Amino acid sequence: MSVTHCIPSDRIQVFLLAENRFLREALARMLGQKADLRVVGATGLTPQILDLIVQAGPDVLLSDSAVNSLSGLQIIPEVRRAVPGLKVVMIGMEDNSETFLHAVRDGVVGYVLKEASAAEIVSAIRSVAGAGAVCPAHLCLKLFECMSSQWSQLPSYQIRHDLGLTRREQQMVHMISHGLTNKEIASQLNLSEQTVKNHVHRMLRKVGASDRLAVVEICRMQGLAI
Repeated sequence: MSVTHCIPSDRIQVFLLAENRFLREALARMLGQKADLRVVGATGLTPQILDLIVQAGPDVLLSDSAVNSLSGLQIIPEVRRAVPGLKVVMIGMEDNSETFLHAVRDGVVGYVLKEASAAEIVSAIRSVAGAGAVCPAHLCLKLFECMSSQWSQLPSYQIRHDLGLTRREQQMVHMISHGLTNKEIASQLNLSEQTVKNHVHRMLRKVGASDRLAVVEICRMQGLAI
C-alpha cells in the first residue's frame, strides 16, 4: 500500500529573491522548518527572474533590497503586474529611508531590516499573506511624514485639475495676483500681448469669472496656492 503525501493547500507559498547565495540557502532552510510555509523557488539576479517567479506562482515574494537596486528598481513592479495578488516582503540591506519609501511606492507591503530575527521574517511573511503590512517603527514614521507632505500638496493639484487650468494659465494667475498687466506678462513670458489676452479670455470662461481679477479671487476661494 502506498501513501501519497500531499502538500496542504493552506500553506503559504514563498519565493526567495536574493543575490547572495548563502542568504538564499539560509532563508530556505529557515522557512522550510515552518509547517505553514513552503519555499517554491529561489534565485538571484538573472534574466529569467520574471519567468521563474511566474511559473512558481507564489503567494509571497521575499526579496532583498540589493537585487531590487542592481536590477534598476524595476523588478518588484514587473513581478506584481505578472502575478496578481502577490505580496512582497523586502529585506532592507541598509537602514535607508529612501530605499524603504521607494519599495513602498513599488508595492512592497512588508519591510524588515537585515538585522531582523528569523521569527520577525516569518512573522512578516505571515502578516502580509493575511492582508497585513509590516515595517520597522522608525521607518513607519518616515512613511507618515512622506504621506503628510505629499497630501498637503494634493488639494491644490485637484483644484487646478477641476478648474481645468493649464500650466501656463496657472502661471498667469500668479502674475495677475501680483498686479502685472497683460503687457508685462507678455514681456516676462516672451509672448505677444494678444496671446496673453487669449489665455485670459479662456481662463475667464473656464472658472466663470467676469474679469481677470475675479479669476484670482475664485482660484483663492477654491484653495489654489497663488
